[in-house]
Amino acid sequence: MNKLTIPALAAAFLVLGAAPSLFADAKDNWIHNCTFCHGPDGAGHTKAGRMKGVKDLTDPKYQAGFTDEQAAARIKDGLKDADTGKEKMKAFGDKFSAAEIKELVDYVRTFQK
Repeated sequence: MNKLTIPALAAAFLVLGAAPSLFADAKDNWIHNCTFCHGPDGAGHTKAGRMKGVKDLTDPKYQAGFTDEQAAARIKDGLKDADTGKEKMKAFGDKFSAAEIKELVDYVRTFQK
């Protein structure tokens, strides 16, 4: 092996080794901040989810109806009812970094069946 291959391999293993922990952080953020309304599986079958009209994130047709950028904006900025102005979903832009929001969007995409 040449001298450049060993550091490149070491860097690749470090990056790949970090990937599961990044996904674990997104799952942890989901559990602690989103399951109250969306449920652990994203289907929205919770009392709070039914009261707020949460959409079923396991539905591939629903997931196809929004882009990753739209989902990230929703997480960052929250959602208000168009008619009443009442908060339907809390904004998390002050809690999550842009990277954490992207990871959360990627995690939400795993719910579709």
